[in-house]
Amino acid sequence: MSTTTSHTSESEEHPEGAAATGGLDFGAGGAGGTATRPARLIQNEVTTEIPVHLLFRDDPDPVSVPLKPAVVGRRQGTGEQPRLGRPAPARSRTVPQVDPELVERPARALPGLAGLLAGAGGIVGCLATSWWAGVLPPLAMEALRLPSCTGSGLGPAQWAAYAGAGALGALGFGGLARGRTGQARLLGLFGRYRGTVRRTGLLWVNPLLVHRRVNVRLRHWRSEAMPAADASGVPLRVVMLVVWRVRDTARAVLGIDDHETYLRECVEAALARVPVDLPGGARGGPAAAGEALTRLVAADAGPVGLEVFSVQPVRVEYAPEVAAAMHRRQIAALEARQRSSMLNSVVDSVEDTVTRLTVRGLVELDDYERKVLVRDLTVAFCSGRAELT
Repeated sequence: MSTTTSHTSESEEHPEGAAATGGLDFGAGGAGGTATRPARLIQNEVTTEIPVHLLFRDDPDPVSVPLKPAVVGRRQGTGEQPRLGRPAPARSRTVPQVDPELVERPARALPGLAGLLAGAGGIVGCLATSWWAGVLPPLAMEALRLPSCTGSGLGPAQWAAYAGAGALGALGFGGLARGRTGQARLLGLFGRYRGTVRRTGLLWVNPLLVHRRVNVRLRHWRSEAMPAADASGVPLRVVMLVVWRVRDTARAVLGIDDHETYLRECVEAALARVPVDLPGGARGGPAAAGEALTRLVAADAGPVGLEVFSVQPVRVEYAPEVAAAMHRRQIAALEARQRSSMLNSVVDSVEDTVTRLTVRGLVELDDYERKVLVRDLTVAFCSGRAELT
């Protein structure tokens, strides 16, 4: 009893020396044989060191104990790495990027009257050159009421006049174009984008440029049956209706190989990420899935110049491999709900009948007679409802 007391008091009197040692030392300290006992510590990889004897002290005087920094270290010999900081966030999905300089801009286009005047001027120039060279037939001169001109034939000057007048007429009539509502013309020269014409009516556009017609009207696309899945992973077949249009003709035509094919693939990719429920489902059915699909497809198609207004499922059905089993399951669930509803209705009717009979004093029933009456009424009501259905 005395030996234990001496050890405890000695440990309390020299806490610094006790904490400095890493374990228990039971060696003799000299002739007296006094054992040095260090303070026990609670320590792991996520907490700091806590002297055990401080948890049970009655001494109100504080005792300073040197502690190691509260740094999480790996366990020795296990190869476990320290858990420092928060886990790295998941990498966000990359959005397709197009050349930032490839942006739709208006191209130069003149009214169609300018092309008509230029073409007429070229024709008049050719006639005047022919009259000047004296090669105009007499009948044509009489029809045009032109005076006779004795030219010296086709010389260099006449050929130059012919070339200039012919070029003017070809450019004037060759550049005439008709702009239609909902149609745009993408212009390019030697593979370089030169602008887009969205004007309507009779126009004159440089005929040396390459023209590409682009449909910029509001369009809708009804897909074939596409594979999908509901929230439980049951395979489905979904027919989608997509409402979209070309917003930036430069990016839609030049920034991507085929924007219509790209839009279809975006819809398929969105269906693989968004669960679609049957009408009347717990998650809101096709309407809720349509909102999520619209956001995803619009985010993917926006950078390539496409504007998506709506992506909605118009028909949702089970895949052929699970259709028969799911239909049987639906029929069984419907029958169970119908039986439960009929049973609740029968119980309410029986309770109401027995209550009325006893409250009005028409019959006096003991427990056995009440049970018999309830049984007979239940059988009668169930039989009647079964015949009605």
